[in-house]
Amino acid sequence: MDFERARFNMVEQQIRPWDVLDFRLLDVLQELPREEFVSEEQKAYAYADMHLTLPNQSKMLEPKIVARMVQALDLQETDSVLEIGTGGGYATAVLAKMANKVTSIDIDKEQSARAAASLGKVGIDNVAFEVRDGFDETAYGNETYDAVYIGASVSQIPEVLCQRLKAGWRLVTVLGSSPVKRAVLITREKDGNFSRKVLFDTDIPGLIEGKNSLTTDAFVF
Repeated sequence: MDFERARFNMVEQQIRPWDVLDFRLLDVLQELPREEFVSEEQKAYAYADMHLTLPNQSKMLEPKIVARMVQALDLQETDSVLEIGTGGGYATAVLAKMANKVTSIDIDKEQSARAAASLGKVGIDNVAFEVRDGFDETAYGNETYDAVYIGASVSQIPEVLCQRLKAGWRLVTVLGSSPVKRAVLITREKDGNFSRKVLFDTDIPGLIEGKNSLTTDAFVF
């Protein structure tokens, strides 16, 4: 299969028409070999406009959704990013190419290891992988980030994640329940208050959450 041609077609036929116009992001998507983040039997579908099932039955989001969500964060090369839900590692790699460093958290040790191996294959070394519940407030110290990316849908946003944001920076996720969910951008304003912007409607798979997620306080918008 001609992966280079498939990657070009993905960008031109899926990504650009979906209002992804950030040139730096488009360059990253054009260069990053998505086939390295899927199983051998899925390589023919690596650039298809569809979710792909991972070994732990979670999903790798279709490329255009990853692109729209990452674009909304307006990442700078000096930024630090917190990712909740490493999954296959493709979105992790996109974030790492756009930012200075990424901390990627997943509750599945084996899936995290597979993702780390995939990033190693493509030469990305600015990601710290952690295996734990990213919604567990007791696992955080005083760390703050320029951006937070949750690469799956959630029913609510734990307050602990909003408090990870530096003033003036952003969190992107998908909120709600099937059949209609909404991708949203949450911004922590410089005065400490939060604002919300709806990006698009979708119905992506939900995050596989740890046990602490069920009791974590939610942030209301």
